Amino acid sequence: MQTSTLKLGLISASLALAFCSFMVTAPPNESLKKVYKNQSDTLTKVKLPAGVDPESEDWKGIDLELKAPVRPLGVAEEQSRFLLPPGYRIEPVLTEPAIQQPGAIAFDGNGRMYVLELRSYMLDADSKNELEPTSRISRWEDKNNDGVYESGTTFLDNLIFPRFVLPYGKDCILTMESDADNVYKYTDTNGDGKADKKELFTTKYGRSGNVEHQQAFMYCGMDNWLYSTVNAFRVRETPNGVIREKTGFNRAQWGVTHDDDGKLWFQGGASGLPSYFQFPIHYGNFDVPNEFAKGFDVPWGAPVKLADMQGGMDEVRQPDGSLNRVTGAAGNDVYRGDRLPENLKGQYFYGEPVARIVRQINPVVSEGLTTLHNVFQDQKSEFLRSTDPLFRPVDMATAPDGTMYIVDMYHGIIQEGQWTQKGTYLRTKIEQYQLDKVVGLGRIWRITYDGKERDKAAPKMLNENSAALVKHLEHPNGWRRDAAQQLIVLKKDLSVVPALTSMALTSKSVVARFHALWSLEGLGALKVNLVQKLMQDLNPRVRIQAIRASETLHKAGEKSLETVYANLLNDPDANVVIQAMMTAKFLKLPNMESGIKAAMEKNNAAGVKLVGLQIIEPPKSRNTGPFGGATLGKEQQASLDRGSMIYNELCSQCHGNNGQGTPAGGGKLIAPALAGSARIQSHPEYAVRVVLHGMEGAIEGKTYAGGMMTSMKEHSDEWVADVISYIRNGLSNDASMVTPQQVASIRAKTADQKGMYPYDKLIKTVPHELQPQESWKITASHTTSTRIGGNVSPQSAFTYEGWTTGGRQSKGMWYQIEFPKEMNLTELQFVAPASIKKGWQRNPKAPQTPPPMVQSYPRVYTVETSSDGTNWKESLEQLKGKEGENVVSLGNVKTKFLRLKLNEDLAQDSDEVPWSMRQLKVFGQN
Repeated sequence: MQTSTLKLGLISASLALAFCSFMVTAPPNESLKKVYKNQSDTLTKVKLPAGVDPESEDWKGIDLELKAPVRPLGVAEEQSRFLLPPGYRIEPVLTEPAIQQPGAIAFDGNGRMYVLELRSYMLDADSKNELEPTSRISRWEDKNNDGVYESGTTFLDNLIFPRFVLPYGKDCILTMESDADNVYKYTDTNGDGKADKKELFTTKYGRSGNVEHQQAFMYCGMDNWLYSTVNAFRVRETPNGVIREKTGFNRAQWGVTHDDDGKLWFQGGASGLPSYFQFPIHYGNFDVPNEFAKGFDVPWGAPVKLADMQGGMDEVRQPDGSLNRVTGAAGNDVYRGDRLPENLKGQYFYGEPVARIVRQINPVVSEGLTTLHNVFQDQKSEFLRSTDPLFRPVDMATAPDGTMYIVDMYHGIIQEGQWTQKGTYLRTKIEQYQLDKVVGLGRIWRITYDGKERDKAAPKMLNENSAALVKHLEHPNGWRRDAAQQLIVLKKDLSVVPALTSMALTSKSVVARFHALWSLEGLGALKVNLVQKLMQDLNPRVRIQAIRASETLHKAGEKSLETVYANLLNDPDANVVIQAMMTAKFLKLPNMESGIKAAMEKNNAAGVKLVGLQIIEPPKSRNTGPFGGATLGKEQQASLDRGSMIYNELCSQCHGNNGQGTPAGGGKLIAPALAGSARIQSHPEYAVRVVLHGMEGAIEGKTYAGGMMTSMKEHSDEWVADVISYIRNGLSNDASMVTPQQVASIRAKTADQKGMYPYDKLIKTVPHELQPQESWKITASHTTSTRIGGNVSPQSAFTYEGWTTGGRQSKGMWYQIEFPKEMNLTELQFVAPASIKKGWQRNPKAPQTPPPMVQSYPRVYTVETSSDGTNWKESLEQLKGKEGENVVSLGNVKTKFLRLKLNEDLAQDSDEVPWSMRQLKVFGQN
């Protein structure tokens, strides 16, 4: 990075808006020169793809004339193309060549900006090399306080399309890569601006799909839980591990934010609309009709002329070539700053990069239900538009300086390669305008307003003590309040509890009272008498926050709150009644239904009626797994129900009602916490051995007042399986069920065990997952990419992307792992996914039905081992795979080479069934 060049370019761009009448175009930077070089000066001739119907809705009226390539503009030139309401200005704060293809931003407590650089996104129309480790997270500072982020470092490099960046304390972030399952915490321990320490934060967080359809935007809510798009659960770090709880389905793709009352707003992607915003997502889903005002789905972008919409000509507004219905959305923010007009506070903003707009939404709440209105709909306009077709707003945020920042990927293609293949309408337009050549750019902009200067008092919260952080909770900028609360909770400094309690009760700022209350909750210092007082506050917004925060106390066993909840069902404020209803549902309070029915009779508010009815008579019956997993079978649900009864009657006295341990005084617990326990959620053999034979002594150096866990081997295999299944799934954990057959096998294997296990001995005997290392050599006889733009690597079998032979299963196909030395292996696990039948294409005119699928599990195979890679031994033979999860017990085999080999030839099979695996796991012993 050349700081002086970057600074000069940004200064030139900042001046351009004020002096556009005599603006001198700045010379192109190196990134722009590279794009210009790759674009052809020859006008591109395109024609209708073979086989398409020129009279169909997708193609009728398409302009196929020769077109010049769309040239990316310099920063100042793009700036001059923006259209904003009177009084608003836009200025660059960070641009290429310093950054490339920014997808999201986040700020730490000192106002340093982390940029998610998705450097592999759509580098051509086939998304080639999209999953190569070339993306990064950079960190930027405005050291001289002139409004430009001129000083930066690459905080974390060589990433595979990272999903999010969340600052998490001093010089620390949370992030994860695409197709992965683990979230890691990365820390810069020596202050050089680069992460040098990597720690596992939580696992089982990933999902399968292309890069647009995987989870994204891990976000810290006011309630101290971490949420994300896609995932129907929330997670939270506790002293004993990361716990999780089921939530509703947020149906979002790229964007999570919250308002001053802590309600989360999730942003849809392909819908082009906000996806869930009516109520806090952890209460589940409520179906609200007419939540968008009439005409809300119509975008009013500036004329861009290109008509480059994935859906074809029926999605094009003529004659200006702009989008006629929202089709893609990315990034969102409820503006909560203090340096833009007051009437912007609480307004919801999101980007529609296909329409090249940033939309301002006014949420109107009536009788407890919210309806969204496009502020500029009557003017047939939007808050921010651009006549530059490369403007691609993909994120936005209330900034530390009180303004709002817009992340502009400034990119040619803004659609995943699955929808830009040869023969499609969008591919035709991409080639016509050479949009696939516009890569490697990106700008971040600041929105300002005449007469309101940005806040130049740069935050220094990472350097402040807890007492100083408490004062920030009364700051008028919501970003500063959020940052202060997060740092207070992370510091775990209980000396500020009196100050927080006083603020929660007496502050003149109602939002400061909210943050103080949730800071106490996050510190584990929330008291029943405080929430009871606040649930009687004159302000209904305070009463609502007190109800929500008190849920933590009730889950920990404070049943005295149930009387207060019942009384609040009669509150004069409809929003408080709705909150009391949702809390009753969430906590499964006794007499919930009768209380809700009585409230509905007394209160005629539409929101009370809708929420009450949908709690009593849910619109859709869902019996999914604990965290949105596969639907539970009747026997599995029965097992969890029996296990819940066993746990609450027998185990909760020591391990706690919520699995977080029962306090014994002196800072000790009677028994270890089970919620969030990595040991409990790892291989089930650990928990089964403990329940069967008991355990005593210190666990990882920590002692407990109870001293030991007694043996329960007199109970049946079903009893043991039930209680362990509940513990692994019902106590904020996410792990597989345990069957009586598994218990019986482990019982037989450990029949000679005398007395209770010492922990140090036990942990060496149970299987643990071996994480793939660079020193592992992973090969296969055949390998094909599982998706457009994917990797062609056998190593992908360990991720959600997966590995496949591509061609039909045939005898002799193999998959092999070579370890750097001999290992003691005990088990293999892998998922055999179904795939769409080869050659199938959807008929756009036919009714939408699921595509035909083929099952790609290995039909018959052998597991071979070898010490030298030449002489092989058949450890297991004639194994039969199955759809979904496969578990292969190896016993305890010592080997350097491990190979799976097909025994059958499916050449006569009518379908071309490949062999596919994903989420491969190898277990071993120390």
